Amino acid sequence: MIGVSRAFAVEQVRSGVTTPATRIVPEEVPIAFSYGGTTHAVMMATPADLEDFAVGFSLAEGIIERAEQVVSIEAIEAGPGIDLQITLEDNTADALVARRRRMAGPVGCGLCGIESIEQAARPVPVVPRSEVRFREGDIIEAMQALGAGQVLNRETRAVHGAGFFLPGEGLLALREDVGRHNALDKLVGAVCRAGWKRSRGMVVVTSRLSVEMVQKAAILGSPLLAAISAPTALAIRTAEEAGLTLVGIARGNDFEVFTRSDRINGGERSHVA
Repeated sequence: MIGVSRAFAVEQVRSGVTTPATRIVPEEVPIAFSYGGTTHAVMMATPADLEDFAVGFSLAEGIIERAEQVVSIEAIEAGPGIDLQITLEDNTADALVARRRRMAGPVGCGLCGIESIEQAARPVPVVPRSEVRFREGDIIEAMQALGAGQVLNRETRAVHGAGFFLPGEGLLALREDVGRHNALDKLVGAVCRAGWKRSRGMVVVTSRLSVEMVQKAAILGSPLLAAISAPTALAIRTAEEAGLTLVGIARGNDFEVFTRSDRINGGERSHVA
C-alpha cells in the first residue's frame, strides 16, 4: 500500500547558511470512492485510515445514514492512487443508483462537484437534544490533546487534524489528512464505526471553521465543534440552525464561543449585543 509520507533531500537555509538536509512530507494521492463498481467521487487525500474515510465520506454525502449500511470496503491500488470499492446494503445501493453523480475535489474544497446552489445550501441536521454540558477546561484539554497527538503533523508540519473528545475519558480518536474536510470525514467514520456516544463528546479541529465543517459535525451528532481558527459567517449561521455550539480561536487557555454558549459551564462571560 502507498505510504503516508516520504523523505526528500532539501537544502536548508538558516541565517544565510545553506546545508543539505532531509525533509519528511505527507503523501497526497487520488482516492476514488466506488460503489457497486462505479466511481462516485475522487478526492485528493492522505492514504491513511481508508476504511474510516469511506464510511465518513459516505455519511457526509448522504449516501448512507448508518455505518452499518456499509457491508465491505476493499482498498485497491490503481496507478498513482487508491480505489475504495465500497459495497452497500442492497436497498442503500439501489437508492444511490437513482441519484448518482460524479465529482472530483481538490484538497482545499469541501463542496466540489455539486451541481446547484441548492446542493451547496442543503439543510443541516439538527443536533440531537442533550443535557450534556462542557467545562471550559474540557475545551482547553481537548485542543491540547489534539496538538500533542498529531504524529504525522509533528513529522511533516503539513497536515490537519480532527479529534473526538469525551470529557472524563479524553481524546478517543484522532485522524489526520492534508485536507481538513478529509480529516473530519475520517474522524466521523472512526467514531461511528466505534459506536461511541456522539451526543456526549466534542469535535476539535486544527483548521478554520467553514460551513462544511459545521455540516459534518452536525451529521456526526456532536453538540460542540471547536477549532484553532475562526469561523465564517455562514458557518455561524449554520451552527445556529443546527443547534451546535461553535467555538473558535481556541489557543492556549483562550477561546471564543460563537453559538450556544449555554452548553459551556465555567468562568464569567459577558455578552455584548
